[in-house]
Amino acid sequence: MVNLADIGGFCDVNDLSQLDQFDRKLLDVLSSQGRISVTDLAAKIGLSKSPTQARLRKLEEQGIIRGYRAILDPIRLGLDHVAFVEVKLTDTREAALTAFNSAVAEIGEIEQCHMIASSFDYLMKVRTKNMRSYRQVLGEKISQLPYVAHTSTFVAMEAVKDDMT
Repeated sequence: MVNLADIGGFCDVNDLSQLDQFDRKLLDVLSSQGRISVTDLAAKIGLSKSPTQARLRKLEEQGIIRGYRAILDPIRLGLDHVAFVEVKLTDTREAALTAFNSAVAEIGEIEQCHMIASSFDYLMKVRTKNMRSYRQVLGEKISQLPYVAHTSTFVAMEAVKDDMT
């Protein structure tokens, strides 16, 4: 969930220059209550329904609101094995990074992938049902990604804080 109290301090000024207190409040409410009705949203932010709908539509058109989705509980779906994988590439020129990034997007088990400024190049969060299925994903998918030199895996024992659940 996004904390919008200090939103102006870290985002692109072009996107935020037109956000006022109502927009910020609207975004704050939607970040925790995505299924709220426009009528209830309007009441929470202190506007009537029509201006709230107009603001909502504008924020969607600007790409500030990227979409709405259900957040599924991976544990209840039997996907309770989480591994963090460091990936070192053999080549970090733009073409290699682009090829790697495109291939990563095709692997459903990779929940997150971040380019890192470190002794390795990427950090991935991989979710599977168990160690056996993780080993299969690692051997048949992750290790086969373009330009992978080596990987290191860290298995999570417990999620202490996970804003997506």
